[in-house]
Parts: sequence; structure tokens; C-alpha cells
Amino acid sequence: MAGGGTKAVITALFANISIAVMKFVAFLLTGSSSMLAESVHSVADSGNQGLLLLGGKRAKRGASPEHPFGYGRERYIYSFLVAIVLFSMGGLFALYEAYQKWQHPHPIEGFWWWLPLVVLTGAIIAEAFALRTAIAESNRVRGKQSWPQFIRRAKSPELPVILLEDTGAITGLVFALLGVGLTLITGNSIWDALGTAMIGLLLVIIAIILALETKSLLLGESATKEHVRSIRDAITAVPGIAIIHLKTLHLGPDELLVASKIAIEHSDSGREVSEAINDAERRIRESVALECVIYLEPDLQRDESTARADDA
Repeated sequence: MAGGGTKAVITALFANISIAVMKFVAFLLTGSSSMLAESVHSVADSGNQGLLLLGGKRAKRGASPEHPFGYGRERYIYSFLVAIVLFSMGGLFALYEAYQKWQHPHPIEGFWWWLPLVVLTGAIIAEAFALRTAIAESNRVRGKQSWPQFIRRAKSPELPVILLEDTGAITGLVFALLGVGLTLITGNSIWDALGTAMIGLLLVIIAIILALETKSLLLGESATKEHVRSIRDAITAVPGIAIIHLKTLHLGPDELLVASKIAIEHSDSGREVSEAINDAERRIRESVALECVIYLEPDLQRDESTARADDA
């Protein structure tokens, strides 16, 4: 896992653990369903950050005979588990709790009625700090992409996951604050149930987005358009070489498989072909700031129509 991703994950982990404790205390003292939903939300987020850290650690294992391309995709697997945990523990539990509160309403009473407001306000501040860290680390690698483009195209799953989690956490806290506040003002606990339901729907939507994006990474995504362009330029920069077809695949966020059939001249000797391939591999590694596994298959130069048919 990249240093920026690790920093954002650890910041979010410490924030969520402390927030979860405060929320549980507030729930036990007031019985607010919004506080319970937010408590479970923070526990789920803490577990998710633990999964991301575990996935990053396991992905560092070296290649083995059974896994000759290494374990880089473990980061995608654990990110997919994050989506499942967020959907089940976070979203579905909050919706269930909202239903129970709607069926059996009870107001927020007692000496500690003010505690949820204090806890939720403090949690918003803590989550905002974690989100600011995630935004700062994402901006280092985002470039000119919009935020939706960054989340959709990022090959490293940790930063998009943390961005969506933290954004969802702050939005959920606002829902909880509104639900608790309106319940205290009106004495009607239906507002608390509605706040809880909004939290549940929010988490389900975020979990589905995460699952869809991580599923695409698990199935195998090609290199970015910029990297593919750089690889093509690197290969064709070698004199006497043309590309018949080129395929790329991310073996992990920082590892790329490059496979290409290249056209050589009929008169090239074995030594010349070998030197040209070595030159192309060197140029590819210089042009792409990723670990590359490269396979270049030489073939005889053919006419343009045949090359186009193969490329298709």
C-alpha cells in the first residue's frame, strides 16, 4: 500500500475507534436509535480500516509457484470485503434499527439528553479531520481528474474507499444530528427513526458503489490510457519494431502485466531481435512508474490489413 493510502487509513482508524466509544456511551445513556446506528457504523468503519491494512500487508508477499504473479490483488479482495461489511453491519443494521424504532417509538429522556448532540458534533469534527487527510493524500495522485473520475479510475483501492467512507460518515452524522435534534425539540421519536433510516440508506448506497468499483478491479482492469500511450510510444520508439497488438492488466495497484505481439523485419537476425526486445522492455520500464511484467512476442512484419485484423 502506498504511503499516502496508509496514512489516510490509519488516521481514519484512530478517529473511528474513538468516535465509536463515545457514540456507544451516548446510546447507552439515552437509548437513541440514531446513536446506535452511528455506533455500529463507526465499528464497521474501524473494522474496514483494519481490513485495508491487512490487505496491504498480505499483498506484499513475494511470488510463489502457486501464485507466480504475486499477491497484489489481495488489496482488491479486502476492499471488496469492506463493501460487504459496510452493507451488512452498517446499512442493513441501521435500516433494521430504524424499523424497530418506528414500530416501538420512545423519546430521548433523562439527564443525559444533551449528550448525543455533543458527541455528534465532536464526531463531525473528528471525521472532518480524517476526511481532510484523505483529500490531501488523494490530491498527491489525483492529478487533473475530477473526484468521481478519481474514484472510478484509481487502481489503488484504499484512498477511494476512505474518501467514500469519510464522506458517508460526515453525511450520516448530519442525519443523526438532525434526527436527534428534532426528536428533542418535538418530543416525537419518529424523527430519530427517520434519521436512522437515512443513515442506513446512505451506507447501502456507498457500499454498492464500492462493491461495483472493486468488482471491476477484481475482474482485471487494463492500464490507464496514459500508461497505455506511454507503453506504445516506448515500444515503437525502438527502430524496426511495430505493434501488432498490445494488452495490459493490473496484477495489483502497483504491478502491471504488459503483453504485446510486435512486428520485426524479415531480415532481422536472432541477436537483433533479442536486442530490440530488451531495448523495448527497458523503455517501457522507464516510461511507466510501476513494476512491470513484460512479455513481447516477435512476429514477422505483415501488411496493414492483417495487423488491423489481429489488433481487433
